[in-house]
Amino acid sequence: MSNNSEAQQTGLKAGDKVVLGFSGGLDTTFCVKYLTEEKGYEVHSIIVNTGGFSEEELKKIEEHAYNLGVKTHTTIDAVKGYYDRIIKYLIFGNVLKNNTYPLSVSAERLSQALHIAEHAKKLNADAVAHGSTGAGNDQVRFDMIFHIMIPGVEIITPIRDLKLSREQEIDYLKSKGVEMNFAKAVYSINKGLWGTSVGGKETLSSKGMLPEEAWPTQVTASEARELQLEFRKGELVKVDGKEFSHPTEAIQYVQSIAGPYGIGRDIHVGDTIIGIKGRVGFEAAAPMVILKAHHALEKHVLTKWQLGWKDQLAQFYGNWLHEGQILDPVMRDIEAFLESSQKSVTGTVFVQLLPYRFQVIGIESPFDLMSSKFGKYGEMNTGWSGEDVRGFSKIFGNQTSIYFQVQEDNTSNA
Repeated sequence: MSNNSEAQQTGLKAGDKVVLGFSGGLDTTFCVKYLTEEKGYEVHSIIVNTGGFSEEELKKIEEHAYNLGVKTHTTIDAVKGYYDRIIKYLIFGNVLKNNTYPLSVSAERLSQALHIAEHAKKLNADAVAHGSTGAGNDQVRFDMIFHIMIPGVEIITPIRDLKLSREQEIDYLKSKGVEMNFAKAVYSINKGLWGTSVGGKETLSSKGMLPEEAWPTQVTASEARELQLEFRKGELVKVDGKEFSHPTEAIQYVQSIAGPYGIGRDIHVGDTIIGIKGRVGFEAAAPMVILKAHHALEKHVLTKWQLGWKDQLAQFYGNWLHEGQILDPVMRDIEAFLESSQKSVTGTVFVQLLPYRFQVIGIESPFDLMSSKFGKYGEMNTGWSGEDVRGFSKIFGNQTSIYFQVQEDNTSNA
């Protein structure tokens, strides 16, 4: 393949060691052949599983990588680490970007980038490569983390730099005798622990909803079902009385139950890091049920200002995470606040599942601030008298009362 891009002129030479983030798809398949055969680099592929691949799929991807000519291939099981480092705090913060999207893809890309950078360090690589195009957010997330974690290590992005079309990639791979399924899927699907994104023709414009057949999980459940989610210090530990050794297992269990109801389907409209707006479909049954259940529990056990400050900090945290800034020290500060806020977020939330929707029925918690021993809202109270409220109301509005009196005096004297 002719290389006419100045961006591809690097200081690397044949035989240099390159670590490539590898998914086994078209773009990263092209990267292996191009980097090994056109550039002569020693390519070491790595796949970071954040919950989107089965063991069988991972084995096929490994075989594919070696068939393409990589020197080594490494599979990283990052599911639990992904939760511990990122997802946990998205739950603590009830994070939904634009009040809609649970950051399904953006969060996992950061986990993948961090592991790829660590692998490049371990192998003392001369360069690191990824298959991002020049059109989306992922290129910024990968590049930025690599610049921070492995400064001085060259970043190679063949698809972006060569400005290749899908057809050009396919033609090149066919010329090299590569055998894989080149049939372009109608919908682009990215699956992970915290949801699945779905892109198609309907998401390329400002109007359109994905058809039923486009959703990876089809609706097969029709009977109403109650789900009991038990949280301990903000983390999901039990579902319907079943205890799990790690919250990732609880998330996957909720997904297996709620997914067939068609819950958590939506289209997110958002601002990309590079300044354009975009639409993407997603299904995230477990994230949506867990986030709403967790938030319902918090509304019962946290004070007004705990909830208020959490909302503000969590919104910033989610936006900054979406833009790839997971390594900014302020993120550790916000995580410390979120962790502290969860001390009393313990209890059971009751959720009713129905086709295409769900509703929170209520909660039970020893930390419930709505306890009837302090009174019942709108009916009776035990903590104060009517005279107490009469005096409080006068004092609480005192400064505003003074303001209006001053305004009236000055108006009448004018």
